[in-house]
Amino acid sequence: MATKDEIIAKAKAAVTNFDNDAAEAAAQEGLDAGISPVEIIQEGFTTAMNEVGDQFEAGSLFLPHVIAASEAMTAGVNVLTPALEALGSEMESKGKIVIGTIEGDIHSIGKDIVATMLKIAGFQVYDLGRDVPINDYVKKAKEVGAQVVASSALMTTTMVSQIQIEEQLKEAGLRDSLKTMVGGAPVTQDWADKIGADIYGENASDVVTKLKEMF
Repeated sequence: MATKDEIIAKAKAAVTNFDNDAAEAAAQEGLDAGISPVEIIQEGFTTAMNEVGDQFEAGSLFLPHVIAASEAMTAGVNVLTPALEALGSEMESKGKIVIGTIEGDIHSIGKDIVATMLKIAGFQVYDLGRDVPINDYVKKAKEVGAQVVASSALMTTTMVSQIQIEEQLKEAGLRDSLKTMVGGAPVTQDWADKIGADIYGENASDVVTKLKEMF
């Protein structure tokens, strides 16, 4: 039987090699070996996605690679989801979070990692995906009674749309009943302050820490 380190290494390699089948196999092997699904995700899949993200930023990988890596991670996480949900059922839900990548932006690597980490931390996460129309955030927040609406922007040309989330939530009469969170490569604390967002998420760990403190 493979060791924990060997299985984690397989999970990482599956993502960096864009191999959905290998990601599923590594996830199942990890579960069969009694490894926590949280560890498989954090030490295997998420670590690999961060490496892919770094290579994308450096220009050595391109958007199709990022999407392929994200799809491999998703395939692996899908295998782990029942085990994650079993863990989550043992914890009281910390809050409902609507999250998505802003309209006009098809990047989802950071948002995917944040959503996964929040699920692991015990939050109810409603992931709207990428290129999400502003009104969809508002409709979903109203539908589920969200405590947080989170948007990710990976381009300066799309981050301005985060202002519209603030405005449309106000128009819908929801803004005072929830918190807004913004993140993404070009987004800063200054930007969050400027548009009136409650929380700036620098990375997945920062988001989880801040929301745990809030709840």
